[in-house]
Amino acid sequence: MSHATGRYEKRLRDLAGLYADAPAFDRAAQEAGGRIVYAVNEVRPATTRGDLIFGTTFMEPGQIGGEYYMTRGHIHARGNRPETYYGESGQGVMLLETPEGATEIVEIGPKTLVYVPPLWIHRSVNTGPEPLVMSFCYPGDSGQDYEIIARAGGMAKRIVADGDGWAAIDNPTYRPRAAEEIARVYATTD
Repeated sequence: MSHATGRYEKRLRDLAGLYADAPAFDRAAQEAGGRIVYAVNEVRPATTRGDLIFGTTFMEPGQIGGEYYMTRGHIHARGNRPETYYGESGQGVMLLETPEGATEIVEIGPKTLVYVPPLWIHRSVNTGPEPLVMSFCYPGDSGQDYEIIARAGGMAKRIVADGDGWAAIDNPTYRPRAAEEIARVYATTD
């Protein structure tokens, strides 16, 4: 991406706690903890209301204990800010969840646009054998809350390998959010 103003990488060792099979993650992190799982290049002209942040996410293929590589996922710190993802190459899914725990899963591939509505937590998952590359765009004043997922024991669903494809399974460590936390999310809107 030309004229990027920022880049960050998430290496395997940075993703502790995301995968259900902790021993499999520990083994993989010991063997290849420095491996880049995903990288983000972005342009942030300004972080003010009315401007847009845009960029690309490049996700490697892989699995930990049968669970596909994924991003940390987040909700916007200003909860009523939407986001779009456009599939450039590869195959994956966008895992979506409301603060109340309702879920939707949208497949993403080349020339596919995924809309993440306001107030939805979202995480990208690479379900294919090739890198998943997506372009994204969201309001400049959105911010991110990455901890909302960790506080709930993960997202309500996990995306796992299922024969030649993928399946969504219930996350046994998921804890529904308390009314107070849901209210805090809704209080971030303007």
